[in-house]
Amino acid sequence: MKFLVTGGAGFIGSNYMHYVVNKYPEDYFVCLDALTYAGNYNNIKDLEGKDNYKFVHGDITDSEFVEKLFDEENFDIVINFAAESHVDNSIKNPRLFLITNIIGTQTLMDASRRHNIKRYHQVSTDEVYGDLPLDRPDLLFTESTPLHTSSPYSSSKASADLLVMAYHRTFGLPVTISRCSNNYGPYQFPEKLIPVVISKALNDEKIPVYGKGENVRDWIHVIDHNIGVDLIVRNGRVGEVYNLGGHSERTNLEVVKTILKQLGKSEDLIEYVTDRPGHDLRYAIDSTKVEKELGWNRTYTFESGIKETIDWYVNNQDWIENIKSGEYKNAYKN
Repeated sequence: MKFLVTGGAGFIGSNYMHYVVNKYPEDYFVCLDALTYAGNYNNIKDLEGKDNYKFVHGDITDSEFVEKLFDEENFDIVINFAAESHVDNSIKNPRLFLITNIIGTQTLMDASRRHNIKRYHQVSTDEVYGDLPLDRPDLLFTESTPLHTSSPYSSSKASADLLVMAYHRTFGLPVTISRCSNNYGPYQFPEKLIPVVISKALNDEKIPVYGKGENVRDWIHVIDHNIGVDLIVRNGRVGEVYNLGGHSERTNLEVVKTILKQLGKSEDLIEYVTDRPGHDLRYAIDSTKVEKELGWNRTYTFESGIKETIDWYVNNQDWIENIKSGEYKNAYKN
């Protein structure tokens, strides 16, 4: 089968590319990425030369370009990782998120319809469900939890999810959606919590923590997320949503302290800052559906995963420095 994987140079997408290109030599994977600021060609550079892989530089919102690519490649499967995803950025510039996350999705689905794609998979987020109270650990997000968004980012992702299901109902497009909790692992752009903390701690810089650091997130290793996406794409039921959670709830402060402890750094580096507007309190995913239907499970505990992740960043500080200097933007040459 021939796969189109959009956003394949980003954090989650690049990890997915490494996973599937190596696991399925009989399939062919086209990685499409616009290489905006969070897309890093260095993440996938070592896939060059693989017989079942090709990189294409382009924007999913460019309908003429997308249509031409579909004409040339005759895809069987489309997996959409491409998205603007940083909540703080969505508060500063909502329009960019609406264009990429909604119009980009629509553009891909229109091409998928015209070319009779066998499966269109939308990679979404647990943030579409809003948040849960801190004092109700018994409450979890299920696939039937109403959408209740808090930021322009989560609103744009929820809008895309609704559009995907509308295309399934109206046009019969064979779709699936996965909604995942907070990812961590290699190649995460250093604007998100874990790489920010690691990078600053290594340089003995102050580490900003929103509010009192009490906000709770459910953490999942990016590899476990991608194993789940692969199972859903290949074996999931058309028209269904599947939640992928880490069953590893931690407050932001606990995560920061865990990293500092492993790096042998003082907690005096922590600096509490004004909380983010509309900051969700708690995310927690119920993954029962995908576990029972598809046999998915996690291979990482948070303890093993965060240790491996910290080690990766410590051993790849040049990767972070390359981003800080802007040099990473020159990694891909047309």
